[in-house]
Parts: sequence; C-alpha cells; structure tokens
Amino acid sequence: MATLTEATTTRRAAHRVRRRRIPVAPYLFVAPFVLVFAAFSAYPIFFALQLSFTNWHGAGALKIVGLANYRYLLTSPDFWQSMATSGVLWLLVVPAQVLLALTIAVALRKARFRGVFSAALIAPFVTPLVAMAQVWIILFDKDFGAVNHGLSALGLPAIGWLTTAAGAKVTVALLVLWRTTGYAVILLLAGLSTIPSDVYEAATIDGAGAWHQFWSITVPLVTRTLSFVVVIGTLTVFQLFAEPYVVTGGGPFNATRTAGLYLYKHITNSDLGLGAANSMLLVLMVLALSLASIRLLRSREDS
Repeated sequence: MATLTEATTTRRAAHRVRRRRIPVAPYLFVAPFVLVFAAFSAYPIFFALQLSFTNWHGAGALKIVGLANYRYLLTSPDFWQSMATSGVLWLLVVPAQVLLALTIAVALRKARFRGVFSAALIAPFVTPLVAMAQVWIILFDKDFGAVNHGLSALGLPAIGWLTTAAGAKVTVALLVLWRTTGYAVILLLAGLSTIPSDVYEAATIDGAGAWHQFWSITVPLVTRTLSFVVVIGTLTVFQLFAEPYVVTGGGPFNATRTAGLYLYKHITNSDLGLGAANSMLLVLMVLALSLASIRLLRSREDS
C-alpha cells in the first residue's frame, strides 16, 4: 500500500514539473523575427532618436546638443515650407485616391474578368518609379508634351506643368495618384469581399436603392479598410522622395521640396543629427495626421 502511495505521489510530482516547464518551441519559432526586428527596426529607431540630440556628422564621437536640433527645425522656414508642400500634396492625393479607389473597387466587385482589371491596376505600382517619372516628364513638357498638345486641340492655353509652382505640385500629385491608386483598389476589393451578399439582398428587398446601399452599407462596412488606405497614403505622401526628385528636382523655387527631400538635404550635407531630429518630427506629424484621419472615418462608422 505504501509503495502504491509513493508511486502516485511520484507521478503527481512529475506531472507538476511538466506543467511548470516552459515550452521552448514557440520562442524558437518567433526568435528569428524578434532578432531581425531588433537589428533592423528597433535598434535603428533608438539610434536615430539618440542622434537627434547630437550634432554628429558621420564620424567622431557623439556630442550631445540637447534640443538644439529641434529648436532649429521648429524655427526654420525651410522645414515648415517642406511640411506645407507635403500637406498640399496630401490634400491633392489622399482624398482623391480614397474616392477614386472606392469607386473603382465597387465597380469591379462583381465585374467579369476582375482579375485582369486588378492586374492592370496594380501594374503602375510595381513599375520602376524612375522609368515612370521620365515618362511623366515627357508627357507634361510645356512645349512638346502630349498633355499640352491635347489642351491645344481643345483650344485651351498651354500650362507650365513643370515650370510653375502650382503646376509642378499638380504634376507630382498626379504621378503619385496614378502610381498608388491601383494598390488602394486591391485593398478595398479585399475589404468589399468580406461583406456578406445577404446584407445587400435584404436591403434590396426593403427597397433601398444603389446609392443608399453604398452609403449605408458599403462605406460603413469598409471603414477599417479605408482607414488603412488613408494611413498608407499619408505615409506615402510624407515620405515622397523619388517622384519630386526625378520629375522636378524639388523646384521650381523649392515648390515641390517635400519633407522627404528636405530630410535628404541633411543627409547629403552630413548633418545626421539634424536629419535624425527631422525624421522624429516627421514621424510625430504623420502619426498625428493619420490618427486624425482614422478618427474622422471611425466617427462615420460609429454613427
């Protein structure tokens, strides 16, 4: 009897040990991601934050200057001009992108050959950007561009798309819109596919028209996808570099010098501390704008 009791006690103790043993396999599975994230994301972010409080130029010891870089940027007209340029491009691109992408996605939701149209829409997004920018320069050339030739055929005056401040902003915005709208359409098509068809059938039986179904069913049920599209669009616009760099070079008269181009200026001048501070301010402003846009969309969803 004593032997049986001891065996039972031993089994229970072994069971408790097994229960207390921490499983190693899950941590081994996530370890590669954690290591890569720490090395290529977390460490660069913290290092950039550290650099933002220094005047480091790429060599030598880090010299702490406190908030001097932030004070310089926040009082610099060039910094605020670049932010204003990015803000104008955001107003030209993101609202138009959301409306256009949602319209196309709704039109393609039940269209035949949807895969073919989706492939055509995503093609600009995967096309090399420098090649597209060169095509854009040719199309919008004031004297020989196809766009002004079309305007002349309609009896309209030629526009200095690349030689005026307003025209250059519109040209860059059109390039961004043409390149990124297809990606937004794909995202919204994925969001629309999650809406049950029963909802539309019930609305049709109740006498709801196409517009009422769109505004009362489609828009509220894809609000989260729309929020994601707005955030991606905001990040894209405030990180713009290649488009204005290749098409306009930031001109004319710095009219298309975006926040990304202004940040690039610090890097080429080896003002890495100032550039890091610039990037931190840019992150905060993009975060604030993204949160405000999401809150605006969520208010529509809650109502």
